Amino acid sequence: MTDQHGELDAALERVIEAARHHLAAVRAAQGRIDDDDVWRAYVALNNASFAYDEQLMDAFGEVTPWDVDSIDPDEVDQRLGAADGVEPTDPHPQVISVRQRRDYRVPSVSALIRVAEAARREGIPAEEEVPPVEGVGEAVLELLQSGDGSLSALDVPELEPLDGVVMVSEVGTPVDLESFDDDDPVGPFQPAADDRLVGRLDEHPFLDVDDETEHVH
Repeated sequence: MTDQHGELDAALERVIEAARHHLAAVRAAQGRIDDDDVWRAYVALNNASFAYDEQLMDAFGEVTPWDVDSIDPDEVDQRLGAADGVEPTDPHPQVISVRQRRDYRVPSVSALIRVAEAARREGIPAEEEVPPVEGVGEAVLELLQSGDGSLSALDVPELEPLDGVVMVSEVGTPVDLESFDDDDPVGPFQPAADDRLVGRLDEHPFLDVDDETEHVH
């Protein structure tokens, strides 16, 4: 029993030491998201807590309030090693190409232009003159540029989403934008003869509940 008590004391000390290291890593990270040192310290604290809980159960049939499962530190190191720039050993031989199209209906041109002009003016001093947004196409481009560049920037009430499609393909050569004219609407999206379509995802806007009920009846 004495040896068992000693093992428990040692396991508890490992929990305390791991907790101190975790706190130090959190302080050093200063709020950085997904900090590697914080994650490693978290795993060490998690596993030390798990081991102590297991030993306490074996010795006395008691548990701690810590409901944790063991985490494989080797898997953690592999994941963090890839994030730290370690060259992967199994590169994919093809380039993955994602092509997306989504159509929109414009219920009010004037409303769309107003929201685009507000986005264009954001962050610009009030006394500085801002050119007006001219047309629907320019309004949509302004929303994309003012947002994150993805289609989620167009999730505004002034645009009504219609059907869309996403296609994922394996291509032998990545797109070379310099080889296409700026006004070429087809070239950058045209699949090559050796491209392989992996799959297609059809997107449909959510139906209004009342409309859906009407369709059922």
